[in-house]
Amino acid sequence: MTTTTQPNAVPAASAQPPTAQTPTAQTLSAPRAQLATHEVFNQPGAPAADSPARDLWVGDAALRACVGDNPDLARLGAALGSDEMREAARDAQTRLPELRLFDRGGRRIDEVHFHPGYHRLMALGLENGYAASAWEPGGSHTSHAAFMYMFSQVEPGVCCPMTMTYAAVPALDADAGLSALWRPKLTARAYDPAPRSVDSKAGATMGMAMTEKQGGSDVRANTTRAVADTGSGEGVYRLTGHKWFCSAPMCDGFLTLAQTDGGLTCFLVPRWLPDGTRNAFQIQRLKDKLGNKANASSEIEYHDTLAHRLGDEGRGVQTIIEMVHHTRLDTALAPAGLMRAALSEAMYWARGRTAFQRRLIDQPLMRSVLADLGIEAEAALMLGMDVARAFDDPDARPYARLSVALAKFLSNKRAPGMIYECMECLGGMGYVEDTPLPMLYREAPLNSIWEGSGNVICLDILRTLMREPDAGAQVDARLDAARGQDRRFDDALAAHRARWPALPPEAEARWFVESLAQLLSGAVMMARSPLADAWLATRLDGPRGQIAGAMAAVDAGPVLARF
Repeated sequence: MTTTTQPNAVPAASAQPPTAQTPTAQTLSAPRAQLATHEVFNQPGAPAADSPARDLWVGDAALRACVGDNPDLARLGAALGSDEMREAARDAQTRLPELRLFDRGGRRIDEVHFHPGYHRLMALGLENGYAASAWEPGGSHTSHAAFMYMFSQVEPGVCCPMTMTYAAVPALDADAGLSALWRPKLTARAYDPAPRSVDSKAGATMGMAMTEKQGGSDVRANTTRAVADTGSGEGVYRLTGHKWFCSAPMCDGFLTLAQTDGGLTCFLVPRWLPDGTRNAFQIQRLKDKLGNKANASSEIEYHDTLAHRLGDEGRGVQTIIEMVHHTRLDTALAPAGLMRAALSEAMYWARGRTAFQRRLIDQPLMRSVLADLGIEAEAALMLGMDVARAFDDPDARPYARLSVALAKFLSNKRAPGMIYECMECLGGMGYVEDTPLPMLYREAPLNSIWEGSGNVICLDILRTLMREPDAGAQVDARLDAARGQDRRFDDALAAHRARWPALPPEAEARWFVESLAQLLSGAVMMARSPLADAWLATRLDGPRGQIAGAMAAVDAGPVLARF
């Protein structure tokens, strides 16, 4: 199957868990446990297809409390837990994208071939509203955040093109004509990977290509040039240059940055042109990444490439920042999804595995470790969903601007260690690719790096506090509103403000941001989570160690019952 052939999409209406008439893990023949040399026992198998542990919506009380009733999310949670979609995810992660630069006659095609499992997951997400739901009447960024959170638990790689498609929509407001053409396609509940122009497609996807070799996050150092092509119409330019990271090169269009006489400017580069030809969008190679394997990240070159200016010359960063702002929401939710998936594996194993005549889940030290990990996962979800709710409130835009960066920083810094500890709960099995834990562990650093690594985020937070006083004021108001509910929080807030009565020196930015994000997480937990007391006891009150489970005893029962 090539990208020039329409795959068998998974319609939203058919994205259901297996029915009673459909063969499932319970109706198929069981694997043989009695082998020639021994009997296999005390080895938890995969959860049954109809188990709440497999349904990412039904089995997640915290998520449902954050979002409320939502048929789209209920359908998606069941589908993602099905054997069919779990196998599609496994295929997408192990049958890697293949770069095909030329056709058999030597003509450039610059295509990436994906396994059908990848296409099935893309169809599942887009047809159920991953990219569209936030922009539909009555839709919300909160529901979109839940899409990201659940998809991240099964196959994070496909999230990249779907997230960018969602996030590109507000950036298009900079040009009414481009928005009229592209917005209906980006927000259509349709997946159409065929290489043809956007006007002839049922739905479209949007990628991003900003950074270059010499600059990285310093996009103002970009050298790609844009020259107006006045013969092709108003706002049409030709680009020449390169991009060091281009996400999802089989998207239908890309927001990119290039230098004009007026300065750094944002452009929309279509992959396929209305006359049936391919734009000069040359893929140099695919990145050989640590994780996120199903997603094809690439290096590209522009060779007199047609592009449409988006926004005014010289305002490229201000234009594309709308897309970056919304992709950051997903980078704040993704670690919560990864942590939830890892914890689910650890909990399932601990409940089904016996050691020294006791189930692991009944042993005090394991309960302490799992409870600590559960508190971490709960806090990441609650903080991320709090940010998503701010995206839904126009009056809270300053709060969203700052809180999304705080959540992105804190949750992503916590994710790798937390996921490793979940891996260790399984012992050697956690290190084996038969479980999802190695994939989750490889994925864990990505969202801290994407859309601004740790230092970039910290410096951005300091700039926001200096230049946008409303953002700091709204976060301070949220913290002040939480005062008086618990001494532990009040003491931590007072200590933070005593240490930094004003903005910190740059060298202390990480310490300051971690502390502020931790306090915001505490305020959210007290407002939203039944685990707030356990969070306060283990995060803000008294001495504790630096690793999971290294803390004074807490009542683990209510925490473990949550997962």
